[in-house]
Amino acid sequence: MSQRHGHGIHSIDRLANRSGMRDWNAGFKTALSLGTLILCLAADHIAVSVCVILAFAVLQTVKGKLPLDDYLVLLCVPLAFVLLGGIAVACDLSSIPAGEWNMPLPGGYLCASTESVWTAFQLVLKALGAVSAMYLLALTTAAAELVNVLHRVHLPALLCTLMYLIYRFVFVLIDQYSRMRDAAGARLGWRDFRTSCRSFGGTAGNLLVLALRRARVYDDAMAARGYDGTLRFLEEKKTVHGSQIVCMLLFWAVLLALAWI
Repeated sequence: MSQRHGHGIHSIDRLANRSGMRDWNAGFKTALSLGTLILCLAADHIAVSVCVILAFAVLQTVKGKLPLDDYLVLLCVPLAFVLLGGIAVACDLSSIPAGEWNMPLPGGYLCASTESVWTAFQLVLKALGAVSAMYLLALTTAAAELVNVLHRVHLPALLCTLMYLIYRFVFVLIDQYSRMRDAAGARLGWRDFRTSCRSFGGTAGNLLVLALRRARVYDDAMAARGYDGTLRFLEEKKTVHGSQIVCMLLFWAVLLALAWI
């Protein structure tokens, strides 16, 4: 994990190119992800959420050939934010003891009830189901293919271009920050809190200057190559098989059936 995914967000870009589902049609994967996302949110049913989480975890690890521990590590990033939101939903502040559980605090009580905990649990599962659906797209589809899909559905070219350029520029900034951080560490720039604050401020300032400089260089490079406001990528033709469509419709049918239980 440390060798393949040591650069954080870089791992997502590499996993998309190494995925066993990289040969699937990008439009089909987009439809599968977004359709499942809509069903998971609209159904608002715990069985549907669990089914989506498990089904996509199996699909990513079996068909996508992504190791389970790597997938779980990637899933832990949004899980931390989801759990914090779930805790906020489950707990409430009150001036008097309320609910089945309460803890005295200065000026009031931290309260929770069975109903609020159950609601928070359902919310966490629904959010994880939605994240799993979007991970299917993010971990198996290259950014250039996704841009082409957005072009085909007539999303404004400006939005597609900005999305792709911002996405790519993030990698440039992360790479430069890593080099600056290592350089500061080699000079004992993180040896104590005061020095760390000074090093962080200097790194942030240098990174801003470098980002503006790189942006001008890239703009000149794109203009020299005939950039007219729309990014165009060569795209390999990938056929959508009938079995894939049938499996997708059956999966959605199962989710609808679970929603009515």
